[in-house]
Amino acid sequence: MPIDLKMNNLMKPMNNVMQDFRKKTIEETVNLLKTDLGLGLSQSEVDRRLKQYGYNEVPEKKVHPIVLFVRKFWGLTAWMLEAIIVLALVLGKYIDLYTVTALLVLNSILGFIQEQRASKAVELLKSKLQINARVLRDGVWRLVPSRELVPGDVVRVRAGDFVPADIKIAIGEVWVDQSALTGESMEVEKRLGDILYSGSIIRRGESTGIVVLTGVKTYFGRTAQLVQVARPKLHMEEVVSRVLKWLLVIVGVMLCIAAIFSVIRGIDLLEILPLMLVLMLGAVPVALPAMFTVSMAVGSMELAGKNVLVTRLSASDDAASMDVLCVDKTGTITMNRLSMVDVKPLGNHDEDEVILCGALASQEANQDPIDLAFIDMARRRKLPLDDFTQKSFIPFDPKTRRTEALIQVNGSEFRVVKGAVNTVAEICRLDDNRLKEVMEKVDKFTQRGYRTIAVAKSIGDESFELVGLAALYDAPRPDAKNLIEELKSLGVAVKMMTGDALPIAKEIAKEIGLGNNVIKASELKELMKGDQSRAGEIAEGSSGFAEVYPEDKYVIVKSLQERAHIVGMTGDGVNDAPALRQAEVGIAVANATDVAKGAASVVLTSEGLTSMLTLVEIGRSIFERINTWILNKITRTILKTVFVVSAFLLTGKYVISSSAMLLMLFMTDFVKISLSTDNVRWSKNPCKWNITGLMKVAIILGSLMVLEAFGLLFIGIRFFNILSDEQTLHMFSFQTLLLFALFSILVARERGHFWHSKPGKALLIAVVLDLTVAILIALFGMPSLKPLPPILMLTVLGYSAIFSLIINDFIKYILMKKQYLKW
Repeated sequence: MPIDLKMNNLMKPMNNVMQDFRKKTIEETVNLLKTDLGLGLSQSEVDRRLKQYGYNEVPEKKVHPIVLFVRKFWGLTAWMLEAIIVLALVLGKYIDLYTVTALLVLNSILGFIQEQRASKAVELLKSKLQINARVLRDGVWRLVPSRELVPGDVVRVRAGDFVPADIKIAIGEVWVDQSALTGESMEVEKRLGDILYSGSIIRRGESTGIVVLTGVKTYFGRTAQLVQVARPKLHMEEVVSRVLKWLLVIVGVMLCIAAIFSVIRGIDLLEILPLMLVLMLGAVPVALPAMFTVSMAVGSMELAGKNVLVTRLSASDDAASMDVLCVDKTGTITMNRLSMVDVKPLGNHDEDEVILCGALASQEANQDPIDLAFIDMARRRKLPLDDFTQKSFIPFDPKTRRTEALIQVNGSEFRVVKGAVNTVAEICRLDDNRLKEVMEKVDKFTQRGYRTIAVAKSIGDESFELVGLAALYDAPRPDAKNLIEELKSLGVAVKMMTGDALPIAKEIAKEIGLGNNVIKASELKELMKGDQSRAGEIAEGSSGFAEVYPEDKYVIVKSLQERAHIVGMTGDGVNDAPALRQAEVGIAVANATDVAKGAASVVLTSEGLTSMLTLVEIGRSIFERINTWILNKITRTILKTVFVVSAFLLTGKYVISSSAMLLMLFMTDFVKISLSTDNVRWSKNPCKWNITGLMKVAIILGSLMVLEAFGLLFIGIRFFNILSDEQTLHMFSFQTLLLFALFSILVARERGHFWHSKPGKALLIAVVLDLTVAILIALFGMPSLKPLPPILMLTVLGYSAIFSLIINDFIKYILMKKQYLKW
């Protein structure tokens, strides 16, 4: 369906007042909304209209909390608990049934509460990511949150912007993407008097317009808050899902062994149902949902406090594995504040004429650093900018690499351009000798690390004449060199990307310690068409890329990924979006366009690389905490499952009751939630998931703990006759499994010896409280669990502590040194 027809169909339900703005002239719109294209609205008038029209936003439809709570009863953990409830009902174990039901409800409540807290944290991040609009108020251009726009505001939009409200174009022309509104992918041209619809995206050009409708009154009721926080499935969740399947496999294998031995012994298979109940209870990952929720919420808020806003929760996971970071020179490595340091007039022109023509080929409303450098210098020299009228303006485009304006003064007109030297020289049609002379001057600027901008003008139908050259300099940030060295020490190779010429790029790279192995992006692009492997090798060995167009960034990311690198990439423009999506860690810098922010997984709110260090450190810390949880869970499941089944086969008795297993599950799993805030020694190298290594370490440590537990069981049988009383046996096994589990948490959380790092305060308190409760239960007993003699309790406590903290810790240390789980 044609765009216009589709647009008309969509507008049919709208009221007549809304449709009138399409038919009104610019002058009628200005008069109706009582605004001024030269001054905009006053702040007092904006405040009045905010009360009249409300904020420029559409209330977000949210899922009812009751629905969210009910969903907590659906999922792997919930299914396992529900299966246990059914099994307890079949066996007539009503105390277990009530207890597990209560645990299921409690787990759902806790998960719901934590999810709500995390949701509030995400909403806070979203509010910080809100789109800003360029608005003319009280005669001054400024950036304001788009939700504060009111009808009558004069706004400026350009390539890469989301249209924040319905706007009638008063100056300029643009091409827009309305696919989010109409479903049509073709770009639409919008000219003087046309309406830009809220929610569309500016692809080319720029314009000034008048806000005519806001919030729910826009044609399509689009919200001003268009940067959405993506919530894809985390890599860590996928890893843990695989681990949970392993846990079920372990339980299933041990049950099959128990069933085979039962048949051989002539035992009714129904009699092993209680054993099934016990083993299933031991494998349930009760703490898993809360563990993930707390880890992500704490990590996101910590990052937000350090100028890093996460728009995709998997970002911290990806950042932990990132080993290459491609960064824009401007604003990340440099100050992003261009200053004019030298001017070289050519021919009969003087410095003031070079600066004036360059300033006339600029627009302050765009806040472009090059434009601002020319305008600032013109004002410093008190050049008569106000005597000239800019009739039209063609903004900078990466494809043309120049700006152009039609200027009127005293009844005559002339054109001015400024841009890349090669581009401007080409339109001036310089002969070889003249071009050689110009390039010699450019080379001198380049050797000093300056960026050269050429300025030209044309009167009437005459060809363009080169007026002169201006040298601009964006100084490296004072901390850039040290921060790059820090990233390198963390195993993250930094590669600079810049649109500057190769000599300038090499000079900057050398100054900040990246070396001078900088290559042209065009060379890499050509190689990618033929030998992708060779292109990857060259990209991998380079320290940066020069003469980069936005579309080249996608090629750079792909070439590095061909070499199996996890790539982070910074970007700021609309054309950077494909590369930001392609990179595992897409990073929108502080001054990025709205489209770039929407495509990125991370948004930086401050310039420089400092916040990137924070992202890497926190990402690796979260990785390590999850790694600890997985290792501990597998190890404990092996211990509980193999010990309980083997003891049943050897003694013919159930050494622990389902209620005791449930109590232990509750005590240990919820202690492990505190791992989400634990102090960890994060890796100094990029992290990689190693499930095979995890399983090897877990099987070895779990098997070792089983042997140790049987040693303790032998002591209990031989010296304390615990088999003579079922409740004493259950209490003994409960204490053995619980204490081994608690001490194993302290062992598993540290890759070195357990004393090499201090546990987090929350984890330490939780372990101490659990130990205290365990000792009290052992000494005073509880229903179905008889008290143990103090000497036996001390034996269990001392035995489990010595073997866990000395023997097992030593074995774990050896396993790590053998790099089963290398960093």
